[in-house]
Amino acid sequence: MPSNNTSTQRRRYAFAAAHIASTMLAFNHHCQTALAFTIRRSSSSASPAAFLVNNSVRNTRPITTTATSRLFSSVTEPPKTTTTTTTADDGSTYKLKPRPTPTHDSQYDLTNLSNGIQGSYDPTLFESQLYQWWEQAGCFEPDSKQSADTASTNGKEPYVLPMPPPNVTGRLHMGHAIFVALQDVLARFHRMRGRPVLWTPGTDHAGIATQLQVEKALMVEGKRRGTEEEIANASSEEEREKLVPREEFLERVWEYKEEQGGAITSQLRSLGASADWTRERFTMDPALSVGVSEAFVRLHEKGLVYRGTYMVNWSPGLMTAVSDLEVEYSEEEGKLYYFKYVVEDEEEEGKATEEFLAVATTRPETIFGDTAVCVNPEDERYGHLIGKRVLVPMSDIGDGKARSIPIIADEYVDMEFGTGALKITPGHDPNDYELGKKYDLEIMNVMNKDATMNEKCGEPYVGLDRFEAREKLWSDMEEAGLVIKAEPHMQRVPRSQRGGEIIEPLVSKQWFVKTEGMGAKALAAVKDGDITIVPSRFEKVWYGWLTDIRDWCISRQLWWGHRIPVWYVDETEEEYIVARNAEEAKEKAIEAGHSADIVLRQEDDVLDTWFSSGLWPFATVGWPQDEGKDASTDLARFYPGTCLETGYDILFFWVARMVMLGIELTDVSPFKVIYLHGLVRAADGTKMSKTKGNVVDPLDTVSEYGADSLRYSLVTGVTPGQDIPLNMDKIAANKAFANKLWNCCKFVTGNALKDIDEEELKSLGVSGPIGKEEFDTLALPERYIISKCHELVESVTEDIEKYQLGAAGSKIYEFLWDQYADWYIEISKTRLYEGFGGGGEEAKTARRVLVYILDTSMRLLHPYMPYVTEQLWHHLPRVPKTEEMAAHSLMLADWPRMDDTRLVQDKDAIASFEVFQALTRIIRNARSEYNVEQGKKIAATIVAPGELKDMIETEINSLIMLAKLDPDQVSVVEAGSDEAKAAAAGDSAQLVVQEGVEAYLPMAGLVDIEKEKQRLKKQSAKLGKEIEKLAGRLQSKGFVDKAPPAVVDKAKAELAELEDQASKVDASLKALG
Repeated sequence: MPSNNTSTQRRRYAFAAAHIASTMLAFNHHCQTALAFTIRRSSSSASPAAFLVNNSVRNTRPITTTATSRLFSSVTEPPKTTTTTTTADDGSTYKLKPRPTPTHDSQYDLTNLSNGIQGSYDPTLFESQLYQWWEQAGCFEPDSKQSADTASTNGKEPYVLPMPPPNVTGRLHMGHAIFVALQDVLARFHRMRGRPVLWTPGTDHAGIATQLQVEKALMVEGKRRGTEEEIANASSEEEREKLVPREEFLERVWEYKEEQGGAITSQLRSLGASADWTRERFTMDPALSVGVSEAFVRLHEKGLVYRGTYMVNWSPGLMTAVSDLEVEYSEEEGKLYYFKYVVEDEEEEGKATEEFLAVATTRPETIFGDTAVCVNPEDERYGHLIGKRVLVPMSDIGDGKARSIPIIADEYVDMEFGTGALKITPGHDPNDYELGKKYDLEIMNVMNKDATMNEKCGEPYVGLDRFEAREKLWSDMEEAGLVIKAEPHMQRVPRSQRGGEIIEPLVSKQWFVKTEGMGAKALAAVKDGDITIVPSRFEKVWYGWLTDIRDWCISRQLWWGHRIPVWYVDETEEEYIVARNAEEAKEKAIEAGHSADIVLRQEDDVLDTWFSSGLWPFATVGWPQDEGKDASTDLARFYPGTCLETGYDILFFWVARMVMLGIELTDVSPFKVIYLHGLVRAADGTKMSKTKGNVVDPLDTVSEYGADSLRYSLVTGVTPGQDIPLNMDKIAANKAFANKLWNCCKFVTGNALKDIDEEELKSLGVSGPIGKEEFDTLALPERYIISKCHELVESVTEDIEKYQLGAAGSKIYEFLWDQYADWYIEISKTRLYEGFGGGGEEAKTARRVLVYILDTSMRLLHPYMPYVTEQLWHHLPRVPKTEEMAAHSLMLADWPRMDDTRLVQDKDAIASFEVFQALTRIIRNARSEYNVEQGKKIAATIVAPGELKDMIETEINSLIMLAKLDPDQVSVVEAGSDEAKAAAAGDSAQLVVQEGVEAYLPMAGLVDIEKEKQRLKKQSAKLGKEIEKLAGRLQSKGFVDKAPPAVVDKAKAELAELEDQASKVDASLKALG
């Protein structure tokens, strides 16, 4: 098909139009962006005409694609990549993507430094540029910090995170945002600790979702998919033109994928995902498609794959079986239909008696498929009927007779529901199907695949839609006197997640994987400790599901996906050959005794998307191509993985299947840890819903608040496995936190480090933790802040290693805001500035500690808020990067604790400084209580024993500044001394800090006593009037008797509040004399 074919262009526009029309409410302006991009696309796309014979995969196409969508939060285009192409017929090539061609300043960190820290925090000015610098420099690759040999020498094992692949044509939502935030914390943390980190990104072909969009585009053109048989038997050329054959349909799907794909990976980048995009995979890449065929063949050879008839979830709209995950249940009002099952005459087959059995159903149209009526053996109402037969309504078998079915008994029947008699329809109900097998009942399918009624229903109903048939059948039964009643009934209705139509349980011939043995191995992997589930409470769920597991239906009646590698001999389906490709299938057929001209027909169905994604942890690193090769291959080095992080909602549908397939095909568990996060919900804890209007768009959030604020809000304040209520106030508060960090760095670089010489500036670069020798020379505030910082480092490191990411992130926030910004930066001013008594060596020490704590804190915070920490870190003094580092980046800097060595701390210094903090707070509180003018300096006498007195004297300048004391009227005296007694005897406010530590603030310095008395008297008089008025109202019988109870209670509460205020005012007056 020529690349400039106008029909191709029209189809592209149709794809975009149908896609946008069907999803406008969900995508809003993002869809408009996608449409605009679609129309801008060049018409010179490569032809997708050739396909691998055993898969819906092109025989010749790029392993990778050029990034095609904007980073929605950025102001520049995403990085361009050079495309690597493979033409291997077997698709076995396993290559890495080339690193993006640099399009921005390769020395971004130096340019950033030279520009200085400008203005206030505005993430839109640097997030996009930073990400491009990281990616183009190769910072996301496993050996970006150090070589593989160096890592091995240092005992640093790889840390491997397989990224859950989003739909290739999908768009970013909060489910993606939470996994990026959590996984990126893990990736950046372990990378900084020296482990070679491989975070494998990629996308899923999303069989149903992607095919559905192309189906909609065809409908716009008045066309649909057509099988070879349908096309051959078309009644006219016009009808034939409306049918699209499989190969052309797949070409259209590939075109749609190329047009719409790529946006999701750009959007993941906008959140800061430090995944190795040179290893980006797509589930239908040739190399991965080879793995899918290999897995199917090996499982079949082990006797674990079979073809059988079983009950499945059938989607009439999609015309395919769907997985449990693709079925959503909703509570909907329907009807419960009560009707008569007339008892058959025992003497004459098909003849009715006067006796009947009352039965209730929610789906009358399935009556045609009933093969029994079941009652509870303990139900006395029906005991005499067990073993007899009843006549199926409206089932004419000739000669005016009806089809009869048996009345059976089973304890499964709930005697209290409906009439206590249950119609059994094994062909259209999963529970009935099990009963049918138990009692060897006939399984009748009364519907076609499009949910119209088939010939088994009788001539009047053939071809009717199932719901039309319901109405007609009920009307006919009413006319025949078989109807009892119909009443409203709330029921749980299964609907297709993709199409929205009601799912029909159908018995169908499908391909299955035997899961009992595989499930037992997956269960044992957790029970024996080979895999750890975080949080551990999900172990019980894991055990329960794998203990009662059913065989897995892996076939789908779609065209987009991995075509099942099975070939049928001639036109029958009785004999088939399982092979990796068509050539191998023919070889096997000849080996089995067939002639060389044997005709083989490949299975039409494709594999469940979960089958290919179940191979993700090992197929993405070179399985099966690199099995048995040397240790330098990705498969040998990066498999098994370390941690699989995902939502708890797909624990069974994806995670369990990965474990089962991984153990079965590679003999090892595919990862060591399963870390489960909760669902992101609205602020009130309810599910985000378009109809409720409470959906939070992550791209809009990033645009307004920055990626760091969103990431930090999603990760902190929650525990593993708990749902996350997303509050926009929290995101705004975390943006304020980023701004606080910004201002801290501005103070350090623009004030503390201003005008110092180059030699000192260079010496301030942090090359490792402060050691004991240096630590012991420092003053109390410095020993305190370093001790608290080192406590934080050890605590955060331990928390992240144990996957307590939320707790770790919150601790960093508290330290930076409450300790560093509020205390040490303020105290450092008494060291830095001569006006506060500082300067000289004291200033030099303060600069050292300011930089050390800020640098260390930014390293700790970087995994959570990578953009702002990287942007600011460039402005601090830094030690040179090593030769092996890809860039001079914070993300490649050492973690503050690289091994298990304890960092120096002083518990006594912490305790002593906490007394200083308490003293400062209590004086500040007194100033507030006495309404002291903000700028006024007050007198104080501080009483303390021994070493505490010495400590306070040493830090008296800090206390004077922080508490706003008058330096000429401040004294520190020994507890129990005459000076202490004199202070206690004076007219002062006594403030007790702790036993032995007190502060006395002379009242004359706090307030103008006469002026304060006058103010308080006025306030007392005003309160008295309000109390009198409200009390009189409450004493009025008319008010109390006539007013609503809530109004009366409110008035009583207001009176109590006023009386409490008056009491406090009177106490203050009394204290003033």
